[in-house]
Amino acid sequence: MNGRWKKELESEELLDVIFAYASRITIENNLDRLLSLMADMGRDMTVAERCMLWLYDEQKDELWAKVEERTKEVRIPASSGLAGYVFQTAEPLVIEDAHHDDRFHADMDLTYNYRTKSVMVIPLKNKQNQTLGVYQVINKLTKEGVFTTRDVKKLSLAASYTAQALEAVLMNMEMEEAQKEIIFKMGEIGEVRSKETGSHVKRVAEYAKLLAIKSGLSEEEADLIKVASPMHDIGKVAIADAILNKPGKLSKQEFLEVQAHASIGYHLLQNSKRTILKAAAIIAKEHHERWDGKGYPEGLSGEEIHIYGRIVAVADVFDALATDRPYKKAWDLEDILTHFQNEKGKQFDPALIDVFLENLHGFLQIKKRYED
Repeated sequence: MNGRWKKELESEELLDVIFAYASRITIENNLDRLLSLMADMGRDMTVAERCMLWLYDEQKDELWAKVEERTKEVRIPASSGLAGYVFQTAEPLVIEDAHHDDRFHADMDLTYNYRTKSVMVIPLKNKQNQTLGVYQVINKLTKEGVFTTRDVKKLSLAASYTAQALEAVLMNMEMEEAQKEIIFKMGEIGEVRSKETGSHVKRVAEYAKLLAIKSGLSEEEADLIKVASPMHDIGKVAIADAILNKPGKLSKQEFLEVQAHASIGYHLLQNSKRTILKAAAIIAKEHHERWDGKGYPEGLSGEEIHIYGRIVAVADVFDALATDRPYKKAWDLEDILTHFQNEKGKQFDPALIDVFLENLHGFLQIKKRYED
């Protein structure tokens, strides 16, 4: 340890650490990045080797955390180990050598080839005094190698500040999840009226995300397309059942009425200030446009069509052809691939068709996973 010893922070240095992290924590709205910032702040304030944030999952009665420098999520029962003990008691805990404490579970040390010695764990509480989780710092890097009551005060200060930011992000995530569920259910309603199944919107959403990722869009934007795509046919709610489910060929007027669902869906969603619904409005309007300009409702062509619309067009048609519908049986895969090759540069963005064909196995896996 000699070469790694560090000195305690002076008051001025401690303030520098707090200010350095405070501005970033205040504006961060991504949970993973926020947890990483909170852990780094706790580590630096207490001169520790590592710091982890354990959050409570009420539905599963578990504590979960992201291990440093790994994306893998670690979960433990809410009463397990040192973190679980502090979560249950809501009192700080300081130990000099974790391996001499019966409450310590050495599983993670074995998994990550690590040696935990000194540990400090404190509860993370909100303004209502509810425990959201725990802060856990590991291995004090000073010559003495043990955490002190001063460290408890410092980490408690960090916890009281960061808990507010954390709760705001968690609340926002909960609202977003509710919004996604409502969007999905509304999408299902639109499909059920035309005798589709809920699995259709699930498959289209998954196909669209896969196609977006493989086309080079960011994970964030791909997720946006996924959660917005279930609304692609929401405009069907305004189309008469007699037309929507007519067994025979539609008349020219009836076909025009069905085509109107794209514009209707757009007008239903266009004035929303929510990012998801804005994306849904674009998809609703443009997923029936064609690369060659012969689509509807506006006859857009090429890159005039938003990438969201182009992606969902491929996903929607693939699902329409690959699954049984009330008016037809599913096509053979060979026929579907021939159709996409023939429509490359006509109905569909040619670059997206190349990506689709290169990643066909992934699409077929999704189809199998969400079979009706």
